[in-house]
Amino acid sequence: MDTAFIRHAIEMGRIEWNKHALERMLQRGIGREMVKKVLMAGEVIEDYPDDTPYPSALFLGFVDGDPLHVVMAFDAESEHCYVITAYVPDLEHFEDGFRKRR
Repeated sequence: MDTAFIRHAIEMGRIEWNKHALERMLQRGIGREMVKKVLMAGEVIEDYPDDTPYPSALFLGFVDGDPLHVVMAFDAESEHCYVITAYVPDLEHFEDGFRKRR
């Protein structure tokens, strides 16, 4: 997944918010700006090129020192990002550093 294209799309305002993602973000106390920060400055830790309808990826970023995972899909044809979900990872499911699953 080419993060340069994703970041350009976000800068241009081409980011779509899945209803489920917004509901879960609200429940988890995660704001849109937090998600954008992760997508703009975070790293791709898992790539899902075969996802449909668009390839997706799991990003890891840190907001005020706290880890945040964001799953997003990218439509290269329309150059739109689609936020699927965002959550705070835990050590039960991820190794120290939150980059690899247990």
